[in-house]
Amino acid sequence: MNSSNHKLSSVLSRITNKLQQDQLVSTTLHQLREKLNADRVVLYYFYTHWKGQVTFEALSDPKYSIIGSTGADDCFNFEYAKLYLAGRIYFTDDVEKALINECHRDFLRGMQVHSNLVAPVLVKERLWGLLVAHHCQDIKLWQPSDIDLIRQYSKELAQATSIANADESISN
Repeated sequence: MNSSNHKLSSVLSRITNKLQQDQLVSTTLHQLREKLNADRVVLYYFYTHWKGQVTFEALSDPKYSIIGSTGADDCFNFEYAKLYLAGRIYFTDDVEKALINECHRDFLRGMQVHSNLVAPVLVKERLWGLLVAHHCQDIKLWQPSDIDLIRQYSKELAQATSIANADESISN
């Protein structure tokens, strides 16, 4: 095989692997959304220091799409990050009654969120992103089993090749 064919084969192989890995992440989010019976489950990736965007989503209805959205950068700070780095799972059944910053509440309102469930995606002791479930139609009373599920899925996603090796694949 000549050099250009080898390079093309290598590029095609990486693209195929990336698509398969992306499908795994997408399938995982859809499974979690169904099990939680939530309106939206998203994977939020921090591309720089506490700034990021929604990179994957699973929806009960396309009207709930927020793909590509960036977070409330003014609200998410090192104090929040420290809690998630420690493995904190955050949930609120009703964002209107939650003890959160008003900017965070406004941010959630803007996305039609009534109930919120968030788990960190920790890769190599680093906060890679957040796995987030939203209920938008009405408030949802999150159950201990829901919290266990999102914890389990966030750990599984952290081990997915496309996430665990994200920094390396960007430089290749």
